Order: sequence, then structure tokens, then C-alpha cells
Amino acid sequence: MKLPTQKLDVKLTAFDLDDTLLSDDLSIHPDNKVALQRCAEQGIYTVLCSGRADDAMLPYIRTLNIAGTQYGRYFVSMNGASVFDLHKRIQIYGRTVSSSVLQKAYALARERGLSAEVYDGSSIIASDKNEWTSIDAKLTGLTLQIPEVFEKILEKEFPKMIIPGEPQLLLTLQDEFKKEFGSRAVIFISKPYFLEVMPPACGKGEALLWLANELGIDRNQTMAFGDSMNDESMLRGVYHSVAMTNGLDYLKQISRYETRKDNNHAGVADFLNAFVLA
Repeated sequence: MKLPTQKLDVKLTAFDLDDTLLSDDLSIHPDNKVALQRCAEQGIYTVLCSGRADDAMLPYIRTLNIAGTQYGRYFVSMNGASVFDLHKRIQIYGRTVSSSVLQKAYALARERGLSAEVYDGSSIIASDKNEWTSIDAKLTGLTLQIPEVFEKILEKEFPKMIIPGEPQLLLTLQDEFKKEFGSRAVIFISKPYFLEVMPPACGKGEALLWLANELGIDRNQTMAFGDSMNDESMLRGVYHSVAMTNGLDYLKQISRYETRKDNNHAGVADFLNAFVLA
């Protein structure tokens, strides 16, 4: 386990939600809540950074009760496709997947009997209602919409597409997508049953470093916590990268540090209290 040897100089810190800031029951541990509030009080920009759509993140933002401060006003959604300013109530950074990529991805998914989903910020728009799309709706709390002609929806661009399905099938499809789309899209598996199609050169890391630059914060003063593959660009991008001890071994290898406790035991708060807020 890799731990800091001294207090860290941090001006912006980002937090993945699922399996990082959130416990398995999808709640924020009270210790985590207090630690994030202390970060904002001490002048550290405290940024939630999730694959979830905007409306699916808002309940957690309200729970933290820091959005009214200068240091809790920003959040990153859609795995880095959007940065939102809660004070101005506008998106200040946005990226989308081209219509042609979305249409081709859906066609390839359909050949294997898979469905697809896109997001408009407040709802999930899916090609079918099945066990996988229902899982996403339950996780996010968003309304699930099934349009009459899903292909028609894909005539416009969206921040991301998800292909949900059996993990082993998605591993094979991931390789095919990477060959098919190359630099036209970022492809990765977030949860084992979600294959994500993202805009080119887009990720949590790119969005966070853009925000840090806008705020005049040096990369050496940035930190992030994550556990899964949709956190890779974030953990590679920031200087003080912290992998959850319950996270993927690969992310532990590429991160500078690792938490001592898992997501169910306030691993984020334990690390912050020991090495940032001490």
C-alpha cells in the first residue's frame, strides 16, 4: 500500500461516486460528508466527478451541502463530457459523441442482440427496456424513456452512449469498438455490465485539468479518488492520484497512493483526514 510521507498541498480534489465516495448502499458515509465539507471550508475545490448524468448527481450534491460555497460550486458528469457551474446554473464545458459514431455503435450492438442508451441530463433514453437498462435506471434514479424509433434519436449528438449487457460479451465488443472507432471515440468498460462510448479525447481527467486551468490551479495541487476504469484518465491526469483499496488492481498500480480503508468504511475521509486536512 502506497501512502504519503507528509501532508499534501492540494487546491482541487475530485471524487468518483460509485464504490469510491459512496458505500455499497449508494449513501455517503457521514465521515466522508464531514471530510468533504472540511475541504471546502479550507479553500480546496471539492468536485464530484461521476459517469452519472447531472440529475443523478444532484441528490449527492445536496447531501454534501457545499454547493453554495465558492469551493463546492462545480461538478463533472457523464465521465468528463460535462462540467457544470452550480452558481451560474450553466454547463461551462461540454463534449459530445458524433451522430455517425452513435449510429454505428448501436448497429454493432444490435447485431449481438444488445440494447443501447443515451442521456439527456435528466433521463435515460434506451432502445429497449430489459434487465440491464432497468439496472441503470435503478442506479441513477433517472426516468427511463423508450422512444418509438431509437435510431431517430441518434440523429443528434449526445455526451455518451452505454451498451449494457453480459460482461463477457461486452469485453469482446469493447475490442471491436476500439478497432472500429479508433480516435473517433473513447471506449471503456465502467461497471462490468456497462460498455461506454465517449467523445474523442474525453474523460474525467481531461475535464478536471481543464477546470483546474480555468481556476488557475497548478497540476501539482490536484488530487482525485477513484476505483474503476472510467477513473483511469482522472487518476493519470491529476498529480495526487488515489486509488480505492477496493478498486481495480490496475488502478492501484498506476496511482500514486492507495486508501487504507474501502468505500464502505469511509476510505476517502480516512485518507483526507490523515494526509490533507491534518
